[in-house]
Amino acid sequence: MASKRITQDTFDAVVKENMDEFEMSAEEALADSIQQFESQGINLANIIKEVHIGEESGEPAKHPVNVALDGLTEGIKNITSGAEGMEVQEAIISHLEVFKTECDKDLAHRMQAASNEAFPTLLLLAQSRLAKTDDKFQCKAFESLCSLLNGQPDLMTADGMDFLLETVKTSTSNEGDSHPLNFALTIKAIRFSCIKHETNRQAYVKRGLIKTLINILGNTKNDVKVIREVDATFRALVVDDDVRVPFGKAHDHAKLIVESGALKLLLEVMQSCMHDQAAVGDLSSTLGRLSVRNEFCQEIVNLGGLKSVLKVLGDDLASQVVVRQLLELLKAIAGNDEVKIAIVNAGGIRTILGAMSRYVRAPQVCQAGCGAVAAIVLRKPINCQAVMDAEDTSLYGSEESSR
Repeated sequence: MASKRITQDTFDAVVKENMDEFEMSAEEALADSIQQFESQGINLANIIKEVHIGEESGEPAKHPVNVALDGLTEGIKNITSGAEGMEVQEAIISHLEVFKTECDKDLAHRMQAASNEAFPTLLLLAQSRLAKTDDKFQCKAFESLCSLLNGQPDLMTADGMDFLLETVKTSTSNEGDSHPLNFALTIKAIRFSCIKHETNRQAYVKRGLIKTLINILGNTKNDVKVIREVDATFRALVVDDDVRVPFGKAHDHAKLIVESGALKLLLEVMQSCMHDQAAVGDLSSTLGRLSVRNEFCQEIVNLGGLKSVLKVLGDDLASQVVVRQLLELLKAIAGNDEVKIAIVNAGGIRTILGAMSRYVRAPQVCQAGCGAVAAIVLRKPINCQAVMDAEDTSLYGSEESSR
């Protein structure tokens, strides 16, 4: 049975009534309103539980997110009428900063903004002449758009998809003229609209998103922010996380990504990003998600991926998070029986056990390590002997295990 919900206006009206009729303070009125509704089984997850008092009136005022949205709407009117002076521009930027701050608080603030036409408003600002000519203005517009879309992929429209993809394609073709942060933010907006939304994912793929991301990866191998966003977007395309559809196309998308040459590019980027552990970890996660077929696992090994993974895994400086992601990649590619043999022959067993011994007190690392070992020995009795021969006593407690 679905839980009962109310609107923000209803909640705010009850708070105001408590203050006017029962002379409660703002804090008391808010607490009493929350208690009343929750006792009736009302789900308040979509409600902003704040009271803002007007400085002059002393009465409950509009929520800051709505005030900022009003300012942005007024800004669009000024732009449309031709008033694009510095004063108008700075006012819009100020409202965008407040809007982003409010939306970053929680989903309730984002839902309130969405219910007041925030998405079309921000889209208009991002498409405006000011956004095309001023990097700071464009950055603030896309930051706000990303904050709004976080957890609300349903807001995305066909026009929004077309605009974001066209912006990315234009930035790719004019790489030297594009602002790296704005480039990354555009890809981030696409990613947020794909998370837990199968319809959007399929619509983006039909519009050529995969080819666009591949081109970006090939042309932008030194910008870590852009690389990580592209990487994360690939992962968003290959998960079945939308409970509203009976089945998704995660496997099909993974196949399309690999067939577009992603594995070679991802491994090349990994080589160039060895100085950035977070990027290496993200790339490893993506490679693992793409290892959905026997031949893909083998291709990663053939392209030198196994050698790179074992090199980083054997590095004492590798963080817990990166080690876990690398171990999960090994588990994924070990689904191929030939790759199991390759891992053992490359000394992978000792490297895996050594990584586990360094972080023996980190449950997630140990779980990932055990998963990798289990995958390597599955259907390969000879590999079981290799594990026993490489037994690392530090896993059972030593000075090393306390690190």
